[in-house]
Order: sequence, then structure tokens, then C-alpha cells
Amino acid sequence: MATHSETDLQFEIGHVLFIDIAGYSKLLINEQSELIRQLKEVVRGTEQFRLAEAEGKLLRLPTGDGGALVFRNTQEAPVLCALEISKALKNCPQLRVRMGVHSGPVNEVADLNEQMNVAGAGINIAQRVMDCGDAGHILLSKHVAEDLEEYEEWRPRLHDLGACEVKHGVRIGITNVYDSEVGNPQLPKKLQALKRHRTRVRWAKVAAALLALAAIVAAFLLFSKKSTRSLSSVPEKSIAILPFENLSEEKANAYFADGIQEEILTRLAKIADLKVISRTSTQRYQSKPGNLSEIAKQLGVANILEGSVQKAADQVRVNVQLVNAQTDSHLWAETYDRKLTDIFSVEREIAKGIADSLRAKLTGREEQALAVKPTNNPDAYDAYLRGLAFEARQILSLDASWKAIDFYEQAVHLDPNFALAWARLSAAHAFLYFNRGDRTAARRDAAKGALENAQKLQPDSPETLLALGYYQYHVLYDCGLAKTTFKEVRKMLPGSSVVPWALGAIARREGHWDESVAYSEQALALDPRNTELLGEAGINFASLRQFPTALKLLDRALDVLPNDPALMALSAAIYQAEGNLQEAAKLLVEVKPQTSPDVVFRVKFTQLKLERNYGEAVRLVQARQAQFHFASEFDKAINQVVLGFFQRLAGDDASAKATAEQARKTLEQLYKNQQDNAMFATFLSLSYAVLGSKELALKEAERAVMLLPSAKDRLDGPAFEECLALVRTMVGDNSRAISTLRQLLQTPYGSLLYGTTLTPALLRLDPIWDPLRGDPAFQKLCEEKQP
Repeated sequence: MATHSETDLQFEIGHVLFIDIAGYSKLLINEQSELIRQLKEVVRGTEQFRLAEAEGKLLRLPTGDGGALVFRNTQEAPVLCALEISKALKNCPQLRVRMGVHSGPVNEVADLNEQMNVAGAGINIAQRVMDCGDAGHILLSKHVAEDLEEYEEWRPRLHDLGACEVKHGVRIGITNVYDSEVGNPQLPKKLQALKRHRTRVRWAKVAAALLALAAIVAAFLLFSKKSTRSLSSVPEKSIAILPFENLSEEKANAYFADGIQEEILTRLAKIADLKVISRTSTQRYQSKPGNLSEIAKQLGVANILEGSVQKAADQVRVNVQLVNAQTDSHLWAETYDRKLTDIFSVEREIAKGIADSLRAKLTGREEQALAVKPTNNPDAYDAYLRGLAFEARQILSLDASWKAIDFYEQAVHLDPNFALAWARLSAAHAFLYFNRGDRTAARRDAAKGALENAQKLQPDSPETLLALGYYQYHVLYDCGLAKTTFKEVRKMLPGSSVVPWALGAIARREGHWDESVAYSEQALALDPRNTELLGEAGINFASLRQFPTALKLLDRALDVLPNDPALMALSAAIYQAEGNLQEAAKLLVEVKPQTSPDVVFRVKFTQLKLERNYGEAVRLVQARQAQFHFASEFDKAINQVVLGFFQRLAGDDASAKATAEQARKTLEQLYKNQQDNAMFATFLSLSYAVLGSKELALKEAERAVMLLPSAKDRLDGPAFEECLALVRTMVGDNSRAISTLRQLLQTPYGSLLYGTTLTPALLRLDPIWDPLRGDPAFQKLCEEKQP
């Protein structure tokens, strides 16, 4: 069974230090053993190792030529440990060691000998980061480096190396850690080779360009009319702002450059006469790429703004240039040398310069919006910009959500009259409440309190109203109120993609699917390379059973994020709904018991169920129960219910009931404190059904439908009816089960049992419906054509 949520990322984060000995494979066996012994002695002698081990916050993964240490205490621990090791190795010149650090998903797993081990993407990426280096190098992933740059004491040691190509052609950002005493300041050989290759390619391109010049001129003359027609569809008053280059000596000021870009975008989004592409779609591009015309084409704009920011003490220099990407002509450029206290004037002047250059018409209200100065406290604004940087990563990282809240709280502490920061703080709390399962009174009250402060200061600002909309939708779950608020915000932020996105999410919960699709298209026009938006649009079309369109949207997302597990799982779920298990299986090959996010694993066990491979399904779900670090007791209980179902399908009723009994105890305890939670009621009913408690199973399944009826939520409500149909099938109420299934086949919704929605193909394939197969009415449902 698959649960449906708008954000579904659950894993245990580990801070990984991967170590190996350079040239290890060329050594004799006795030499290898001696070096490994010496390396272990050095590692165990470090203070960070001893502290983490004493606190029970250390996991170890031995390998033939080194190993990985997983710290569960702080993100700094593996880097500090690496520095200690590097310093100690000065006395051991025979030990030529390289190290890589990354923070990511890591889980304890049991091997074939039932010994605990560690595995996960955090380990894999740390090893790939290390593989980019040579002996003496301490390399960090970009993710770790960005977090360390927030602390002043780390900045002098962090040296950005750009991107390095690793396994499967993937490129990862790396940072070299060194100072006068430790580390290796030399450029890694892999990057030296890449630099030489680029030089050769550049000269080859020059030669090729000269040879092709005549052909290009001829082609231009031949197709100029056609090109003019195709370019005319791009609005002249359209712009994308590429990431501003951080020219500060302190590389940690990258957050400041990103924040200036975001704030200029926010000001431009208030101008109705401009089409402005959201930062989510531009952040993957380089600051000064050479192929502006191609980027403009991908983003659907005519103009590109490039820029750089240099911050030193209380001074800041901002350079910008506006380019027409279709003609490669420079429209406008300016350099601003100001004090930090005057940064708002710079943002306003840049936004005004862009609007004037593109001849955008501004209303009096829009003129006023450009001139707003949100705070007089530069330290508060600095904390706010840091919060923005972390908020941009909150979909991928729970830790980023917490850090965004911390910095917004710091901002409002420094300036209690900073309405914009209060609004962002409220929205961040509401995000945790809705998407991260933290539905506590404390989280709700924090969102409400921050919102009330913003309303007292600037009740009519678009940012305050946006926070109000999120509070009404995410916390109060009042779609009607939220829709009214977001529509008002849209008038004030016509160029923002987040508003049509929110309206689209509300529209589908109200059952207005065509309206939701239209809003998605409007959001994607402003944010065409936002993978989360593309995924949500794909879910829309999958819920409508328009599977070819859904797959095309997911393919677009995969072009931006190749091999993303969640996007591949969504595509696999669509193939399952079409009955194409062969294509689905190809996308799920790499799924393991410890795979995150959780939705990926759910699609995998659905695949095994549809293939009727019960033995492998039981083994996989049992392994996950033993190995995976679940985000909550509820998630662990869901996995137990799934295991009970598979054991039942495999004919092992005794084990199925024992497993279901464990799930029942957990779910009943949780249910006591959240009697209005439809999800708790549903999975409790399924555990009762496996146990054979028919009356209790029906009672709780019917209660779940009552708690979240389809009339209240057209996206998730029908999913509880789907589960009621399953319970009725299990207790022998076949006629009513078939009646519900017939209705669901004509209803767009997000399924709890599948990754998409119910289809005739799934009814034909899924063994959970086997008790109905002898009924002609059910057979007719299975034979229906795709609605």
C-alpha cells in the first residue's frame, strides 16, 4: 500500500567521512595489512573519533583499503576528524591517504551473517567525493561546504573546486579543505585533466567554427524568416535572472549573492507587464554561461540578466548586465558601489533599470512596491538572506527547514518590526506542520504567532497575505479561505510561480481538475525547470488517468535531475497502472530495503505484488522493517501492515496475524491521541482485517471515510473509500466492494494502495482483488477500456 502526501522524504541523516589509502592495490599483502593497522591507529587516536564513540554517535564501515566513519552528532565532526588525521599523518609519510565528506541518508543494515553494517546514498556520495581527490586531499561535497560556510572560522579553509564528473557521468560540486598545516592545496589530477581537455576542445571548436562559417551564413539567409516566426512567440518583456556570481573573498557570502538575486526577482514579480522566470528554474545554471540563447530558449524568455556580487565588511559592489539573448545585444549594464545599509536601493534601482530597459509599464502601486525597504537593520537582513538560502533547500532536507526557521527567528529578534521575516517564519512553520508530519499544537501556534506579528506590521503586503494563505491551507485546512487569499495575492504578485502552484493544489482538492491543470501550466510558464512542479503536474495527469501526458512531464523533470529515484518511481507507478510491468521493473532495479524516499520503496513492493512474487516481497519488507530508520512509529507500523498482507498472500497466516498484531498495538496507542486522524483509522482497519476482526475492520474503515470524506477532499478522500473497498473484499462483502470500485474507476484521485490511481489493469493484476474474480460484475470492471 502506498500513502499519498505532497512531500514524502524520510531518512536518517549521517555525516560521513570516507577514507582510503592511495595506491593500496599495488602493495604486497603484508604491506597492505601494516598500513591498514597504522591507519586504524591514527583514526582511533583522534579526539572526534573518541568523543563520538563515547556518545554512541559513531558507525563504522570497514573496506579493504580504508573505510567510512558515520557521525551522528554534528556535521562538523567528520571534517574535524579529517583535519586531525591529516595532521597526524605528517609523522607517517608512508600513509598516503585521501578523504571525502558528505552528509546524506545512511541506514544500519544487516548483512547475510546478520551483522549490522551501514549503507545509503550518504556513503556512496562521500566515496565519490573522495574519488575526485589524490593523496592528501580532504574534499567536501558542495552541500557540506555550503553549511560550513555559515561559520566564519571555516571560511579560510574552504576552497571551491567547481564540479567533478563521477560514476555514471554525474557531476558533483566539491570543495577542497586545506590551510598551511593540513590538507593538499594542489588541484586534483581529475580536474587538471578536465582543464586540459576543455582547452583542446575550445581550440577544436574555433577551427570547426571557421570551417562552418559559410554554411552558417547560408543557413541564416535560408531560415531567417522561419526563425523570426518562431522567436515571435516569446514575449519581448520576459526575463530570467541567472545566479549572481559571488566575487567576495569569503566564499561563504554565496548566500548573500543568492539572496540579492531572489529579492530582485521578488520585486520584478510584482510588475504585471513582465514575465519573470522563478529562481527554482535558473539556479542550476552557471553564473556566466556561454550559451545564453539556448538557456533563454529552455526558459522561454527573450532576455537574460547576469550579475556578480562582491561583499567586504560593510561595503558591497553589484555588477549587472541585461542581454537580449535572441540577438546577443547588451541592453543595459550598471555597477553599484554602496554600503550594506543601502543594499535595498541597489535592489530597487536594478529592478527599475530592468523594467525601464524592457519598457514595462508600471502602475503607481507597482512603483511603490519596488521602493519598499523591509528593514533598517543590516544584520537582520543578513540573517533573513541566510534563511532564504536554507528555505530553498527545505524540500530535500528537514535540517534545511530547521535552519531557515533559526535564521528567520534571528532576523525578527534583531528587528521585531521586520514584517517580511515574520511572514517567512510563519510560512516555514506551516510547511513543517503540513509536509513534515509535525502536526503539534506548538508548531501550529508558532505559525499563527509569526503570522499575527506580520499582520500587525504590514497587513496588506503580498508577503503577509501569502503567509496567511499558507496558514489557511497548511494549518487550518480551509481550502475556500486559502483560495480567496491566494487569488488576492496573485493580483499583487503576477509574476510569481508559487501562487498559481498553490491555487492548483487547492483546486484539485476541491475536485476542479481542469482548473488545477491550468494553474500548473501557468506556474510552469514562470518556472519551467522546477522538478517539483513538473512532478506535481505529472501527478495531476496521472490522477486523471492521462498517462502519456504524465510521463512526458516526468521525463522533463528527469532531464533536469537524471536518475532521481522519486521521479523514476512515479514513472514506474504509471507503467504499473497501464499494466506494463516490464517497463516499470526497469525503473525499480536499484531499489533496496534502505532506499529513501519512502514512496520509492512503496512503488517497488507494489511491483512485486503485481508480479505475485510474494517470497521476494516478504524478504524485502522484512529487511526494511529490520534495517530502515523510520521517521516515526506510524511509518514503521505501516510497513508492518504491508508485511502482514504479503505474508497473508504467501499463505503464511500465522506469521501474518503475528505481524498484524504488532502493528495493531502501535496503531491503537497512536490513535488514542489523534482520534480525528483518518490515516491512523485506515491502517488500523487494515491490521484488524488481517487479524480476521471483521466488525472492527469495517468500523474503522468507515470511520476513516467519515473523517475525510470525498466531498471535503477530492484528492485524498476517495483513497479512504478505496481502502474501505479492500476491507469489504477481505471480509466477504463483495457486492458493496465492487460497487465502490466501479465508482472509483470514474473518479480522479490520489490512491493509497497504488502510486497513481485505480485502473482496470490494476484490478486485473493485483491479487488483493482475487476474492472478487468469480463475480461477473468484477470481471466487467477488469475488461473496461481506460477511462
